[in-house]
Amino acid sequence: MIASLNGYVSRRDVSSLVLEVSGVGYLVTVLPQTSANTQVGEKLSLHTAHIIREDSQSLFGFESDEELAIFQLLCSVSGVGPKSAMAVVGQLGVSGVSEAVNSANDEMFRSVSGIGPKTAKLIVLNLSGKLVLGSQESSSVPEQVLAALVNLGYQDRVAREAIKLAQNSQSNLTQGELLKNTLLSLSKSRKG
Repeated sequence: MIASLNGYVSRRDVSSLVLEVSGVGYLVTVLPQTSANTQVGEKLSLHTAHIIREDSQSLFGFESDEELAIFQLLCSVSGVGPKSAMAVVGQLGVSGVSEAVNSANDEMFRSVSGIGPKTAKLIVLNLSGKLVLGSQESSSVPEQVLAALVNLGYQDRVAREAIKLAQNSQSNLTQGELLKNTLLSLSKSRKG
């Protein structure tokens, strides 16, 4: 299996590029952001998923381990193929996928072309609990606090509003400080 590639970009288009590695050109499907931020002749390292089918072999390349991990998790869901998984990662990003799964928000997945309501629900169901650690590392402090509040039983909308209120009073709060301020805000709103 090809786990990574390190070489020079010899050709690129919107969703793929050819990476020259020791005289061999590998056609790699990439996220649109990766292609847009890459120039022909530029050196590039990619983490890859090597997908082998009966009638084809494909390489999917990512700039970060987190993107590759999310892609592989999405591909493990019944009904989600590599192209759909690329579309999800490309549109939502690592933090968006983590947020959608941790808050059980299948609407975010339905916003991606090619993902229907049934598949969106399957993604949330299958990945629930698998992204908690990844989201803690890769998502922003407000997203981590939101995931914690949703896990405590607060509604997504209510938790988001409380986080905004807590952030307005102070900036650059740590995760613990923001969670504490948000919980205080929520308890005051219940009493009032």
